[in-house]
Formats: sequence, structure tokens, C-alpha cells
Amino acid sequence: MPIWNNRCLKDLKVSDAFLQTVLIVDDDRINRAVLAELLQRECRILLAKDGETALQRARDERSIDLILLDVSMPGMDGYEVLRRLRSEPQTANIAVIFITALTNEQDEERGLSLGAADYVVKPISPAIVKARVRNHLKLVAQRNELERLSEKDGLTGIANRRYFDKAFELAWRHAIRSGEPLSVGMIDVDHFKEYNDHYGHGAGDEALRQVAQALERAAGRPYDVVARYGGEEFVMLLPGLHELEPLLERLRRAVLDLNLPHARSRTAEVVTISCGGVVAFVSQTDKPAALLGWADKLLYRAKQQGRNRVLVWQGQKEGLFLPLGQGMASKPPESAG
Repeated sequence: MPIWNNRCLKDLKVSDAFLQTVLIVDDDRINRAVLAELLQRECRILLAKDGETALQRARDERSIDLILLDVSMPGMDGYEVLRRLRSEPQTANIAVIFITALTNEQDEERGLSLGAADYVVKPISPAIVKARVRNHLKLVAQRNELERLSEKDGLTGIANRRYFDKAFELAWRHAIRSGEPLSVGMIDVDHFKEYNDHYGHGAGDEALRQVAQALERAAGRPYDVVARYGGEEFVMLLPGLHELEPLLERLRRAVLDLNLPHARSRTAEVVTISCGGVVAFVSQTDKPAALLGWADKLLYRAKQQGRNRVLVWQGQKEGLFLPLGQGMASKPPESAG
């Protein structure tokens, strides 16, 4: 049995990493213990004894799927806790079930209007509590899966452009705050139209799948992003990476080592890729689209120079590496690569 006390307790069943997480909020220690004991085999349990503690736990724990929230608590009642949860972006979508002794229709209507998912009336029925929790956790899982699929490329299985755009925005802000470099790479499958024309679109789709998986395997760090940008083009986001060229070269070799025959390529007998990349030290005055634009220009130059190659522009810590904002119309630096 876990040790119960009047503070937020340690997670119950912390080893169950794949269980969904339920936060139980009740000022009564016995009520918390009863609910936790009832649900501990079905989900990971967190506990809070009051509204303030619950709000802090919800902010700190990014994995909470459902909150069982007592309505009548001293200080901050359940209605106010729910109102504050809904007002903060990081907690606004957490499902909440009210646990209450209040049976008035107006009380239930108030809770539902604030965004409660359901009501359970005290004294609780164990079977009803378990059924309601199961149903709402199933809905949460379905919603999470839909969100995950919406950020996944349907053909290749890697991240899609929507996911990349969100990750890029976050990484850009972090790079400005931290002063660390932000590296991006644009990747294109060489002579892919000719591949499709010769082998057919089904074979072309399979080639893209294999290339995408090879790129993702070769990327290395778990927080690097490899995404399909559109068509046969891929993009990489590498926060904090100082040396981009060796990594892009590793990706180029990984695709080459697939040994996918390409009879119509004017570059090699197998499928190859070209890569353009930029290592940037960005500031508030720079524009994210310009950084991607420079990487794309270097990709274009790599293709002009014969394909199956990597070109990278390396930024310097002191002083901006290139005119990201105003200089987009000019060609990339002649020393690139």
C-alpha cells in the first residue's frame, strides 16, 4: 500500500509508464485514498489535497489525462479550479469529472457550463466511477491518437510539415533565448520525377518510405526532427547542433546505402539525395522563413553542382552569420560548402 499524507503524494505505480494518468483532487484524505485504491490498477494516480496544489500539479505534469475533482473544498472550490484550468493553455484540454455531494440541477449545470466532462455524485458507486473513468480515458486516448496522426505523414510515417512548423517555432524561440545555434537542412531526392516515370508511382511511394526511414534512423538524437516537407523533399531541424555537415553527409550515405536502383538517374545507378543546410545564431530581428530560404538555396546549388552532395553554411558565434532578413534576394555566400 502507498503511504498517504496531506501533500501531493508520489505517483502510484510509477513503473507503469504506459498507463494514462489521473489526478485526484479532494480535501478529504480518506476520499483520496478510496478513489486511488479503486483506480490504481487501471491508471497512474496523482493526488492533491486542495485547489492550489492541483493547479500546480496540472502545470508541472504534462501527462495528466483526467482529473477527478471534488467540488466542495475550503479555500478554492472545484468550480474555481476548473475555471483556472480552462484559462491556461497547457491545462485547458484536460478532461475533468466532478465528484460532488451536491445534487442540485443548477450546480450540475454550472459545472458543465464551465467545461466539466461528467459528474459523479457522492456517496460514490465504485462500479460507476470505474465505468466513467474508463469511458473518458478512452475518449482522451482517441483524441490523442487523432492529434498524433494529424502530425504524421500518411505515406512515410515520419513527421509532416505541420509538426515541423510547430517544432521549428519552438526551437527558434529557444535558440534566441539560449544563444545556442539552430541548424536546418533541406533534402531532396535526386531525379525523382524520372524515377516515378520509369518505375511507376507505387514504386516511387515505396522509395520515399525507405528514404524517409533511412533519414530518421541516421538522424541520431531523439529531439532532432526529420519531416516530409512535400513531394520528394524532406527537412531537418537540429537544435543546438554546431557541426551540421557531418550529419547531413551521414544521411546522404544512409540513402546511398539503401541501394535502390535508379535506371533513369543522371547522377548514379541508385537513388541519391542532395542536401543544403545552415547553422544559424539567430536573434529577435531575424526571420524563421529566411533561414529555411537559405537552406533551400544551398540545396538548389547542390543540385546545380551535380547532385548527390551536401552544401552547408556554417554560422559564427560572434556576429550574425548571414543577412537573414533583408538578404534573401541575393545568392548564398560563395564560400558555402
